[in-house]
Amino acid sequence: MNSVIKNIYERKSVRKFLEKQISDDDIKSIVEAGIQAPSGHNAQSVYYTIVQNEDLIDHMNLKAKEEMRKSDEDWILKFGSNERYHVLHKAPTVIIVSASQEAYSPVEDSSAAIENMMLAATSLGIGAVWVGLIDHYFKLDESRKKLNLKDGYKPYFAVCLGYENPEKVFNKPKRNMDVYEWIR
Repeated sequence: MNSVIKNIYERKSVRKFLEKQISDDDIKSIVEAGIQAPSGHNAQSVYYTIVQNEDLIDHMNLKAKEEMRKSDEDWILKFGSNERYHVLHKAPTVIIVSASQEAYSPVEDSSAAIENMMLAATSLGIGAVWVGLIDHYFKLDESRKKLNLKDGYKPYFAVCLGYENPEKVFNKPKRNMDVYEWIR
């Protein structure tokens, strides 16, 4: 099998990490893979904030969960109320993915960058998971200052990175393959 396709098949969401920090070189490689992603009208609108401060990561988790507990959605309320749940999965590195508000397609640009980053992480033996629930923290005024976000940029998602805990490995869920058809 082609090595790129094999890497795509092997990529999975990792939510249990070792405390060991990943190297700056690996983080740079992962972010630079994100930079290579396509963007609407070639806006190259995505900006990356790399967070390795454990106190800040825990703070974002606590504040996001406080907001989640106010949700009308039962499943969000449930996660926000679960004391064992950590929105950022106690990852040693969290990359906040923001995009320019001037961009034609900021969510799509961010999403393409994230997929590239997760594939790069997999190729380096690093676990990754895409986190959307962190948007509950991004809604707070304090988040802009704490994350030193660039003016004109909006944070959309987080990517949690670290080495997968070998004692808590989960298999990738089986994929539904009956989702396409040919029109010739």
